[in-house]
Amino acid sequence: MRLRSPLVALLASMVVLAACRSSDSGPQESAATVPAAGAAARASGAAGGTPAADSAFLATADANRIQGSPTASVWLLVISDFQCPFCRLWHEQTYDALVREYVQPGRIRMAYINLPLSNHANAGPAAEAAMCAGVQGKFWPMHDQIFRSQERWTPLPDAVPTYDTLATGLGLDMAAWRSCMSGRRTAPMVAADASRAGQIGVRSTPTFIVMQGQQPMKAIAGAFPIDTFRVALDRALAGARP
Repeated sequence: MRLRSPLVALLASMVVLAACRSSDSGPQESAATVPAAGAAARASGAAGGTPAADSAFLATADANRIQGSPTASVWLLVISDFQCPFCRLWHEQTYDALVREYVQPGRIRMAYINLPLSNHANAGPAAEAAMCAGVQGKFWPMHDQIFRSQERWTPLPDAVPTYDTLATGLGLDMAAWRSCMSGRRTAPMVAADASRAGQIGVRSTPTFIVMQGQQPMKAIAGAFPIDTFRVALDRALAGARP
């Protein structure tokens, strides 16, 4: 059974600045935002073959990684790695302003797409921890806490106890969250996100895609400041149908 999702619409090529890559751990030397002309823009679901018993479970996790008005026609897809220091930098410097100016007023919808890089050993478990919190409607609070504590858990050989502490602090049903984690019930969704990103050539985080409906308008690759997003989102909003 295939779980359908509105989230995954990725571009075929990127030029990257201040981004994490699977092949290295430092910033790249060039920067650009590239238009989305000719991009692949097909929304698709989590991993094929998901057992029917898990479909509703994963659908809940999927829905709760979206924030903003359900009637907003402009989307921002955030393709990110919880262990990437540039993703944390973007979270610290840009995320709050973007939510305040565009998401909370109902102007756009924002969705998180997981791309845990192979050189970040704790990124995959962090993604699963956030998605397991999402099953209980707490994806975004867990997302915030994971980024805020990144320097603490990054060097650990096993960061799951730290994620457990963060989840406890959010008041989650810990028996349910721990069952989700031990059973790796959100792993298929995390893997599907990363697989689709790789298939169309996305290798770095953070990467952002501005969309009108299912039509990608612009890719922004790197930890850019809020002004970059204002330009891209305002253009998309000006062209969006009411």
